[in-house]
Amino acid sequence: MKEKQIRTRLAPSPTGPLHIGTARTGFFNWLFTRQNNGKFILRIEDTDIERSKPEFEKDIEENLKWLGLDWDEGSYRQSQRLDIYEKYLNQLLKEKKAYYCFCSKEQLEEDRQAMLAQGLSPKYSGRCRSISQEETDKKINRGEAAVIRFRVPETDLEFNDLIRGKVKFNTSLLGDIVIAKNLRAPLFNFAVVIDDHEMEITHVIRGEDHIPNTPKQIIIQRALGFEEPRYAHLPLILNPDKSKLSKRYLETSLNDYRERGYLPEAILNFIALIGWHPSDEKEIFSKEELINEFNLKKVQKAGAIFSVNKLDWLNSQ
Repeated sequence: MKEKQIRTRLAPSPTGPLHIGTARTGFFNWLFTRQNNGKFILRIEDTDIERSKPEFEKDIEENLKWLGLDWDEGSYRQSQRLDIYEKYLNQLLKEKKAYYCFCSKEQLEEDRQAMLAQGLSPKYSGRCRSISQEETDKKINRGEAAVIRFRVPETDLEFNDLIRGKVKFNTSLLGDIVIAKNLRAPLFNFAVVIDDHEMEITHVIRGEDHIPNTPKQIIIQRALGFEEPRYAHLPLILNPDKSKLSKRYLETSLNDYRERGYLPEAILNFIALIGWHPSDEKEIFSKEELINEFNLKKVQKAGAIFSVNKLDWLNSQ
């Protein structure tokens, strides 16, 4: 059987300029893809209509090009794919794997407080789970506000992370999750699943802050009969004192580094070594050397240190 071509993606939201964390994720995806003669895809996740801005989209594309991270397909925009999401939402509703929820914010907050008072982890109570189709149709025709929830099966779920090994979750802790505000307004965890399937993504390489999203995405994939991609979650970027990287550095856009005279080669060498170790002590690589040397198995699990002094030294070299 012919081995599938490796396909990865970088999927930033255009709600701010490209910064170091996203650039590192993009670079690790790009290295892994180029090493395996795969396809690297750029996808703009712009379903947050209020915060998404064309100037941020332009900034993301221009800075990826400045770093020399060329993409093979894209840039796709989620806002242009609403028909595709609607088709799959209708499928889940028809198969009773999703349902309309009419609970008000006040009702949800009341239920949340009641669970906390009992010492339980708050999750959706399931109040609208058993409303009949007839009643649902009536409520929708009356124009009652509703969201679409996914019926989460209660099960022990396990996936093999290429960096962390086996990761286990009990999905009964999730409750039924909201996957769309309406048929034309999918939420992140749903849109991602559809896009990864439609774009035939084989490997999802992203930050460890996405680990809690992974079980949600896997159960939606399984409900739709999709093949699951392989997952690899990169370590957080930390300050030299091992505290979480301050926003001052994390949200410093690549543009700021460019304007301060940093070279793209210095930035790439710097971000390559945030959380990944080459086989020897070498610290300066060409892009071709990095493609040959990079290995996901050598990415660390623990947080990775961001050192401005190291970046300055690399830039001076």
